[in-house]
Amino acid sequence: MKLTLQNRKGHALAVTIDLPSQGIKGTALFAHCFTCGKDLRSSRIIAQALSKAGIAVVRFDFSGLGASEGDFALSSFTSNIDDLVDIAGALPDAIPEPALLIGHSLGGAAVLAAAHHIASVKAVVTLCAPSVAAHVKHLLNGVRETIQREGVAPLNIGLKPVMVGKSLLEDLDKYTSTERIGSLKKALLVMHSPLDTIVSIDEASAIYTAAKHPKSFVSLDHADHMLSKSSDAEYAANIIAAWSSQYLPAIDEKCIEEGRVFINELDNKFLRSMSTPSHTLIADEPHSVGGENAGPTPYDLLLMALGSCTSMTLRMYVNRKGWDTGEIKVELEHKRTHQQDAENKSNETKLEILSRTITTEKNITDEQKEALLRIADRCPVHRTLENHPQIDTLWHGEELIS
Repeated sequence: MKLTLQNRKGHALAVTIDLPSQGIKGTALFAHCFTCGKDLRSSRIIAQALSKAGIAVVRFDFSGLGASEGDFALSSFTSNIDDLVDIAGALPDAIPEPALLIGHSLGGAAVLAAAHHIASVKAVVTLCAPSVAAHVKHLLNGVRETIQREGVAPLNIGLKPVMVGKSLLEDLDKYTSTERIGSLKKALLVMHSPLDTIVSIDEASAIYTAAKHPKSFVSLDHADHMLSKSSDAEYAANIIAAWSSQYLPAIDEKCIEEGRVFINELDNKFLRSMSTPSHTLIADEPHSVGGENAGPTPYDLLLMALGSCTSMTLRMYVNRKGWDTGEIKVELEHKRTHQQDAENKSNETKLEILSRTITTEKNITDEQKEALLRIADRCPVHRTLENHPQIDTLWHGEELIS
């Protein structure tokens, strides 16, 4: 899911949200490394792996980088912190507020600072991060004089050169102490490689020493600073998913009654979240009609509702009878046919047909088959569809007038 969100300066920041296909356990906000971007390979791998574990991951380009608006030469470490806070507060209603912050390299220092300003955050993860932002000043040694003299200078340490200005150079001097790490009051996971040649593992030690419990440290044994090996990024994501599970409660999408479902837009096309008191699913349309194919279509969901209800009803009946059927499978299909084809009539009315095919793993008698076909038609969803339910539509806040 791609969108743009505005920061406090009015810049449109490019955002990608990696959504779980089934159930959002919580949201993580990811901060990329210095002069990198949200689409760095290791960032994508970590985000996609976490989404498979049920965590929605929000990654974005800081002001002036990637596809985000703004002038990087006018940005600073403080503006990075502001961007994190602004994104956390501007997420669509369907996305839970971030409970987890993850920062890579300088992004790790940024999330340590931003966590103080985002009330929803319960846990913070740093990946190969410096203990203080001022640590990156050594990267500016070759251009420091030019910056002081001309106000800006090109810096080439990432995928492409960027213009660095005085605002960053002067701002870094504000961040030289680890004192604020000790007052974090959030769970902390520090991950670092002993082979990191960009940010020494001594920086991880400084973070860990300054932090109060609960805190954990995991060594990324053979990784480089950028986590450039897929296996290293995937390993980091798996550790984060397991560690953070105790801090990411399942969301309640404002649903307080059983039998109520809330639908929220996740983009301005077809992507939607569907929430009950304890579950969130995603619906979408296929690429062929302009969707992202991120979830089942509405008709797929209709078939799933009928099929799952059928399967449950059949299983209850079989268990009560004590029949040995093995696994019961139900396959469904939705199609439309002209009424004249179905009833040999000449009008153009189309019939909606939901077809169900039932299979048992083990052979059963004809009498048992007839019984299961009869019971399938008694499943609650089947009965609801056959009863032509009344569908009332009203505006929020107004009572239905009968």
